[in-house]
Amino acid sequence: MALALNKSVMTEVFGPSEGTALRVKQALMVVLGIVLLAVMAKIKVPVPGSPVAISMGTFAVLTIGAAYGPRLGLTTLLGWMIVGMLGFDVFQSSTADLNGISYMMGSTGGYLVGYVLATLALGYAARAGWDRSVVLMALAMLIGNVLIYVPGLAWLAVLYGLDQPILAWGLTPFLLGDALKLGLAALLVPGLWKLIGDARK
Repeated sequence: MALALNKSVMTEVFGPSEGTALRVKQALMVVLGIVLLAVMAKIKVPVPGSPVAISMGTFAVLTIGAAYGPRLGLTTLLGWMIVGMLGFDVFQSSTADLNGISYMMGSTGGYLVGYVLATLALGYAARAGWDRSVVLMALAMLIGNVLIYVPGLAWLAVLYGLDQPILAWGLTPFLLGDALKLGLAALLVPGLWKLIGDARK
């Protein structure tokens, strides 16, 4: 079943919609998105009963994909990765000593590829109007998470071998946190759309 990709994404419903002013708005949004990704990547929220804290980086990636749409979302994500590639400490576990290409080719590399796929998926889901519905937004978030984990786990297997506990390293410790983030985004994004609709009445 083909999706009708004719809906406006959230960032298109305010501010200029054409000409130079639109380009300026988009450039500012890309910069703000890169800053948000860098800040959220460093935020970790402890989860009671879980040995792994929630990283807000994936939450930022998925919500930017939904709010910005596929093209602007991808531009923002790639901009963030380029900043990280240049050696700036903008990734979740990067440090002053471990950053840039070395960090990106390490165990996180597959997840970064997954971020690209997930951003596109959430952007196209928003274009189809899924971000207006709690249920459909939750489904889009679930798809986005799957698209992050598949290349992430595959790259871990390449680096360390299939005889290692890849799922225990790269999947199961994060499931609880991902479920909480999925629920938050599924409520937040449609809720913002409702506020936008109410403000225009």
